Amino acid sequence: MFRTKFSRTSFYKNLVIFFALLGPGIITGSVDNDAGGITTYSVAGAMYGYGMIWTLIPSLIVLLVIQEMNARMGIVTGKGLSDLIRENAGVKITFFIFIGLLLSNIGNTTTEFAGVAGSMEIFGISKYISVPVVAVLVWVLVVKGTYQIAERIFLIFSASLLTYVVSALMAKPQWSEIGAAIIHPDIELNTQSLTVVIALVGTTIAPWMQFYMQSSVIEKGLKMKNYKFTVIDIVVGCLVTVIVAFFIMVACGSTLYPNGIVISEAKDAALSLEPLAGKLASHVFSFGLFVASVFSATILPLATAFYVCEAFGFEAGIDKSWNEAKEFYILYTGILIISAIIILIPNAPLIDISIWSQVLNGILLPVVLISMILLINNKKIMGNYINKPVQNIIGWGAVGILIALSAALLLLPLFGK
Repeated sequence: MFRTKFSRTSFYKNLVIFFALLGPGIITGSVDNDAGGITTYSVAGAMYGYGMIWTLIPSLIVLLVIQEMNARMGIVTGKGLSDLIRENAGVKITFFIFIGLLLSNIGNTTTEFAGVAGSMEIFGISKYISVPVVAVLVWVLVVKGTYQIAERIFLIFSASLLTYVVSALMAKPQWSEIGAAIIHPDIELNTQSLTVVIALVGTTIAPWMQFYMQSSVIEKGLKMKNYKFTVIDIVVGCLVTVIVAFFIMVACGSTLYPNGIVISEAKDAALSLEPLAGKLASHVFSFGLFVASVFSATILPLATAFYVCEAFGFEAGIDKSWNEAKEFYILYTGILIISAIIILIPNAPLIDISIWSQVLNGILLPVVLISMILLINNKKIMGNYINKPVQNIIGWGAVGILIALSAALLLLPLFGK
C-alpha cells in the first residue's frame, strides 16, 4: 500500500515537472506545419496522391535525432547554435551561412502572411485588413509580452493544428491504398518529383528549427537533471509535426488527386475541398491554415532574430527590454514589416516564394547539420555528452542523402528529366 501511494505520488510529481518543462519541443514541431509547409504538403497530395507520404517516415527519424541533439547541446553549453558556430567556424563562414538563412526566412515569413491572407479571404476578409492586423498583434505579443505568456499562447495554437485530422477524415481516405503507398512507394526520378521531395524534407526538417529549438531550451532555463522530460517534449513535438503533415497529404490525396485538381497554394486546397468533401471540411482546413500562419508568423521572425543576433554577438531574448536587446527587436520588426509589405503588393509571385523558400531550406539544411554534428562531437564543448554512434550514423546519413538530392536536382535537367 505504501509502495502504491509512493509510486502514485512519484507519477504526479513527474507529471507536474513535465508540464512545467513542456514547450520547446512541441512549439518547434508545431510551427514546422506553417503556411509554407501546409502548401508543400497540399501540393504533394494533389500532385501525387498518397505517393509522397513515405517521405514522412525517414523525416521523422532524422527530426527526432536532430532535435534531441539541439536540446542536449543547448542544455550542456548554455549557448545557442549560432554562438557555437561563430566561435568555432569564424565570422566569415558564419556571415555567409546566415545571409542564406536570413533570405530563406524572409521568404518563409512572407509565406505565413500569404497563408493569413488566403485563409481570411475564404471567410470574406480582405488581405488589406487581415495582414496588417495580424502583423501588429504578432508584434505586440513578442515585443510587449513575456516568454511565459507567449509560450502558453503558442501551445494553444499547437493544439489547434489537429483540425487537419478532422479535415482529412471528412475526405473519406482509402486506408488500404495509403498503407500500400507507404510500404511499396512508387518513386519517380525527375526534376519535378525531386523538387517536391526536397521541399517536403526542407519544410519537415527546416534549418531555422535547429536554431529556435536550442535558443528556446536556453530561454526556458532547462537543465540536464530534467532531461528525460525534455526528450518526451521533443518526441511529442516531432510526432505532432509528422501527424499533421500526414493528414494534410491524406486530405488532398483523397480528394484533389483523384479528380485531377491542380493547386499551387494551400488556399486553393481549402477552396477545392468544398465541392468534394463539403463546406465544413473546407472551412476547417482554412481555419487550420489561419492558425498555423499566425503561429508561424510569430515564431519564424523570432527564430531568425534569435540566431542572427547570437551569431554576431548581440543581446537576444523576449524577456529582455527594447533597450537591452535593441538589435534583436529591430531585426524582428524589420522582418515582419518586409514580409507583410510583399504580401500587400498586387500580383506578387507568392507561389514561387512559398515553394522555393522550402527548397532553399532543403539545400541549406546539410550546411546546418554538418555544423551541428561537428560541434556536438567536440569533447571540449560537450564533455561526456557527445553523440552516440547511432546518432552520428543517422545525422551523417541525412547529410549525405540531402546533398545527393540537391546535386540530382541540379543535374537532372541536363538529361532532359
